[in-house]
Amino acid sequence: MATRPPVGLPRLSRRSRILLIVGAVVLVGLITGSRLLGTYVNWLWFGEVGFRSVYGTVLATRFGLFFAVGLLVGGLVAINLIIAYRTRPVFVPVSGPDDPVARYRAVVSRRMRLFAIGLPVLIGLIAGTSAQGDWQIVQLFFNATSFGVPDPEFGHDIGFYAFQLPFYTWILSWLFIATAVAFVGAVVAHYLFGGIRLAGRGGQLSGPARTHLAIVAGVFVLLKAVAYFFDRYTLLFSDHEKFDGASYTDLNAVLPAKLILLFIAVFCAIAFFAGAVLRNLQLPAIATVLLVLSSILVGAAWPAVLEQFSVKPNAIEKEAEPIGHSIAATKQAFGLTEDKVESKPYAGKQNVSLDELKNDQATVGNVRLLDPAVISKTFTQFQQLRPFYGFPDKLDVDRYTVDQQLQDYIVAVRELNTGGIPAGQRDWINQHLIYTHGNGMVFAEASKVNSPADEGGNGGYPVFQVAEVGQDGEVKPGPFGVQQPRTYFGELGSPTDYAIVGGRGEGAPGEYDTDGSSYTYDGKGGVRIGGLFNKLVFAAAYGERNILFNSAVDDDSRIIFNRNPRDRVENVAPWLTVDGDPYPAVVDGRITWIVDGYTTLDNYPYARRTALGDATNDSLPGVAQQPNREISYIRNSVKATVDAYDGSVTLYEMDTQDPVLKAWMGVFPGTVKANSEMSQSLKEHLRYPEDLFKVQREMLSEYHVDNPRDFYSGVSFWDVPSDPTIDNATTVEAQQQGVQQQRDRQPPFYVLAGDPTGDANKVSFQLTSALVRLNREFMASYVTVRSDPDNYGKISVLTLNNEAKGPQQIQTTFLTNGEVSGELNLLTQRQTKVVYGNLLTLPVGGGLLYVEPIYIERASQNTQFPQLFKVLVSFGDKVGYAATLSDAMEEVLSGSSAQVPNPDNNNGQPPTSPTSPTTTTPPGDGQQGGTELEQAVRDIRSALDRIKAAQASGDFVELGNAYKALDDATKRFNTASTASTQSPSSVQPSPTPTS
Repeated sequence: MATRPPVGLPRLSRRSRILLIVGAVVLVGLITGSRLLGTYVNWLWFGEVGFRSVYGTVLATRFGLFFAVGLLVGGLVAINLIIAYRTRPVFVPVSGPDDPVARYRAVVSRRMRLFAIGLPVLIGLIAGTSAQGDWQIVQLFFNATSFGVPDPEFGHDIGFYAFQLPFYTWILSWLFIATAVAFVGAVVAHYLFGGIRLAGRGGQLSGPARTHLAIVAGVFVLLKAVAYFFDRYTLLFSDHEKFDGASYTDLNAVLPAKLILLFIAVFCAIAFFAGAVLRNLQLPAIATVLLVLSSILVGAAWPAVLEQFSVKPNAIEKEAEPIGHSIAATKQAFGLTEDKVESKPYAGKQNVSLDELKNDQATVGNVRLLDPAVISKTFTQFQQLRPFYGFPDKLDVDRYTVDQQLQDYIVAVRELNTGGIPAGQRDWINQHLIYTHGNGMVFAEASKVNSPADEGGNGGYPVFQVAEVGQDGEVKPGPFGVQQPRTYFGELGSPTDYAIVGGRGEGAPGEYDTDGSSYTYDGKGGVRIGGLFNKLVFAAAYGERNILFNSAVDDDSRIIFNRNPRDRVENVAPWLTVDGDPYPAVVDGRITWIVDGYTTLDNYPYARRTALGDATNDSLPGVAQQPNREISYIRNSVKATVDAYDGSVTLYEMDTQDPVLKAWMGVFPGTVKANSEMSQSLKEHLRYPEDLFKVQREMLSEYHVDNPRDFYSGVSFWDVPSDPTIDNATTVEAQQQGVQQQRDRQPPFYVLAGDPTGDANKVSFQLTSALVRLNREFMASYVTVRSDPDNYGKISVLTLNNEAKGPQQIQTTFLTNGEVSGELNLLTQRQTKVVYGNLLTLPVGGGLLYVEPIYIERASQNTQFPQLFKVLVSFGDKVGYAATLSDAMEEVLSGSSAQVPNPDNNNGQPPTSPTSPTTTTPPGDGQQGGTELEQAVRDIRSALDRIKAAQASGDFVELGNAYKALDDATKRFNTASTASTQSPSSVQPSPTPTS
C-alpha cells in the first residue's frame, strides 16, 4: 500500500521573505541602535571626566566574556548537534502517514544550515549576554592580591576566597550550563533523526546515540565531582542561626561527605565512559543510583543525625571553636580589631560634681542645637532667594577652624532646582539654557541661634553666613574664602537633567546669574556639543529637536549631564559601593562634594553576613538607600571629590592596606591617587562615613562579646535604639496615651566633643551612637569614632553596667514632665506643630547628658519652617527645659552649683574663667529662705490645681495663665532653695559663664 510522503511547512513567497527580513533588520536596529547611542554618549562623558580607560576596560571585558561564553555554550551545542546528525541511522522507519517527527525532520533537512548554525548562535548570544555582566569576577581573578591572613580550616589565604574561588565556581557553573544544554540538544537531535525512538515498551536507542549521550552525561557527572571539591571551601560561608561559617556538623559530617561524594562521582563518571565504550547502560545506571543514594544518606541524612543527637544537646561546647573563628573573622572583616577599637567601662553616674563637669567642658561647650534633618525648610525660607534654587531635605554637618578654634556648622549648597521654575516659565530654553547653575553655599553655626525664641517672634533661627554671587555680580567669598560660588553639580535635580552652557550664538541670552547680570560658563566640565554629529547624537539621546536647531548652541557650547556627585563617582568607579550621603565642603577655595567609597566582599570566611540596605537604614530623610545585598567585608577605601563648578572627579586612596582596593587598582591603574596627594585642606574636612559606621555599630552590638559561650547565649548582646523623635507630627497627648507606632532606628550624629577615652579637653569631630541592651531600652554602650586627621577612624566604646536610661526612656521622661507636656500640649491646641530635634547622647563627667532641641512651626500655613523653641536637657534624674541650652543646663545642675559652664559660648572651646566663692549652710527654722520656700511650694500646688481645672473646662486663656504662674512659682522655688543653702563657711571654685 502506498503511503503519502511527509508534508513540510508551507513555503513563503519572495515578497513575504523580504518583508520578514526588513522587519528583522529594523527590530535589530532599534535594539542595537539605542545601545550604540548610549555607548557613544558614555564614551564622550568618560572622556570629559578623564576616566575613559575605565570605560574601555569594562567594555573590553564585557565583550571578551560575551564572545568567550557565547562560543563555549554555542560551540558545545553546535558540536553535539553535528555529532547527532552525522551518527544518525541510515534508514529511519516512519510510523505512519501522519508521523509528526517525519514532518519536522523534513523541514530541518531542507534548512539544515539555518538550524545547524542559527540555533547554536542564538543560544550563544543568550549565554554571552548573561555572562558579560560578571566582568568584576573575572577582573578580580586576574588581579588578585594577598590578604596575608589564612583561613582557620584549610590554611588558604583569604585572597583565595575573595578572588579565586568565585571565578572557579563561575567557570564551573557555565560548564554545567553548557553541558546540560548540549545534552538536551543532542537528545532532541537524536530523536529527530531517528537515533532515539519511542516505539515499543522501552523505546529504542541506537548505538551511536547511546555512546554520545553517555559521554556527555559522564562529563556532567565529572563536573559534579569538581563541584564537590569546591563545595568544601564554601562551607566556610555557611549561614547558621547563631553565627556564620563552618559549624561542628559542617566540619565533622558535611566536609567528609563532600570528599566521599567526590570519589563516588568520579567513579560514576568512569562508569558512564565505560558504558559508552562497552555500549552497555547498566553500569552507568547502577553508578547513578549509587550517587543519588550516597547524596541522600551521606550528604544529608548523616549530618542531620549528627546535628540532632550530638550537636544540639551540647551546642555550647560543640560550637565554641567555630564561634571563636566567627568572632575573630567578623572583627577583621568589618574593621573592628583591637588596634582600631578601644573599649573601656563607663560609670554612667546619676550625679556629677563641678570638678568632674569641668573636665568635659569641651563637650558641654559645643553641644549642637541645630538638627540638619529638621531645618532644611528654615534654610529655604531665609536663603532660597529665588524659587529655582533649593536645598536638600537633609543638610550636612561639617567643621571649620575660626580664630584657631574648631567649630561645627550646618552647611548646604544653594543648588539649582529646575522644578521650582514657575509653571508659566518652564519651557525648554529656561530649563536648559537660562537657569543652569546654583548660587553659593550657606553656613550656620551648629550651636548658635540669633536669639532665644521667647524673646520675640524672630528668635530661634540660625545665624547664616553665605558665600555667593551678589546682586551686583561680584563674588562674595563668605567666611571661608570661596573663590567660585557658582555650582553646576549637586544633589537636586533628576538623573535626566542637563544644561547647555558655554558659548552662545549671536543674540542668544546668557545664563542667569543674578537679576542684573548673566554669566557664560568657562569651566572644563561638560561634553562639547558644537559639531553637527554630536548635536544629532544628543538630540536623539534626549529626544529633543531643540538641541539641533536652537541658535544659542554654537561651536563652544557644552552639555552638562550626570550632575549628581554620587552618580558621577559610581560611574567612574563601578567597583565601589558609594555612601548614601555626599556632603559639600570648601576645599582650597572651591566648593567640593566629598563622597565616600567602599570596597565590599560577600565571601569572607567565617565573617557574619549582613544585608547592607537593612544595616544602613534609619530614620534620616533625604539619604540614598543602599542596595539590600549581603556583605561580609567592608572598607572605606576611597575618598572621592567632585568639583561643584566643573564636575571633575578625583579618587584618593584612603585605606592603604586594603587588599580589595589593591586588586581594583590593578584592574584600573592610574585611576586612584595616592593618599599622600590629598591636600591638607581636604583632610581637614574628611568625615568618618555614616553608612560604614552604621554597619560597624550593628556588628559591635553582637561581636563585642569575645567569649564563645556568652556569644552563644546572647545575653550580653546590644541593639541600635529606635529613634524616639522620628514622628514629628505625634502630639504630646498621643505620646502620653501610649500610642504605639512603628519607628526606624536612631541615626548616628556628628558632634564636636571631647575625647571620651583620651584628653577630654581636646575638641574633636566625632560620629556617635548610643546602643541599648537587646530587647530592653536601658543604655548598654556609647560608641564614637573620630574624624580628625591625626586619629581618623579610631573607635571608642564606653560600656555601661548600670541601669542608665536609653533614648526611648529619656524621651518618655521629657514628655511626661508636667511643665514640658503642658506647654507642648498648649502649642498643639493652638495649631502649632511641635517638631522634636535629634536626641544627642553625650558622656559628661562620668554620666550621660541628653540634649534635644524642640522646634515649632505653624501647622496650618502653606509656608512652614521650624524655629528653635526650647531645649530639653536630662542628666541623672533631672530634666531641664528652657529657651537656651545654658538655662536648661542650669535647671539640671542647680542642685550642684549656683553657676554652670555656659554651653552657649561661641568660641568652640572650653571656657577659661576666674572662680567665685559659694557657701553652703543648712537653712534654720524661721529663716527668710525657708518662708519663701514654703510659699513657693504652696504657689506651685495652687498653679497645678489651676492647670487641672483649666484642662477640664477647656479654658485656654486660664490654662496659659496657670502655666505662667507655675513657671513663676518654680523660679521662686529655685531661688529660695539656692539662697537657703548659702554660707561663708566653705569655698568652691565655680566657672563663670561666658558669652
